Amino acid sequence: MKEVMAVIRMNMMNKTKRALADAGISSLYAKECLGRGKGTIEIPRYVEGAAERYQDMIQELGVAGRLIPKRMINVVVPDKLVKTVVNTVISVNKTGRSGDGKIFVMPVSESWRVRTGESGDDVLDL
Repeated sequence: MKEVMAVIRMNMMNKTKRALADAGISSLYAKECLGRGKGTIEIPRYVEGAAERYQDMIQELGVAGRLIPKRMINVVVPDKLVKTVVNTVISVNKTGRSGDGKIFVMPVSESWRVRTGESGDDVLDL
């Protein structure tokens, strides 16, 4: 069993949720979060002096270290479905621009369903 944690853009949540459901992954957890990577913001090349003005704005407003609102999705699946989840999240969220997100896969050693006491892969709603 693995937990797939994906951090994506806020506006991509509904598309991602639909794509996962279409791929047979109906159960997930999601929450709002804040984060940032090392990405850069593109400055239009056709505006003369834009780069300098943008750098001034960053220093004035303190935007450089700003945390960006994101959405974190957690999905626990059997090992055989990890690639399906990862590929689905990538296919929906990949734009080629900085800020598309990150995906982490972690092992889950045990799980239980509180209502019935079931354990292991049987508790996964797939």
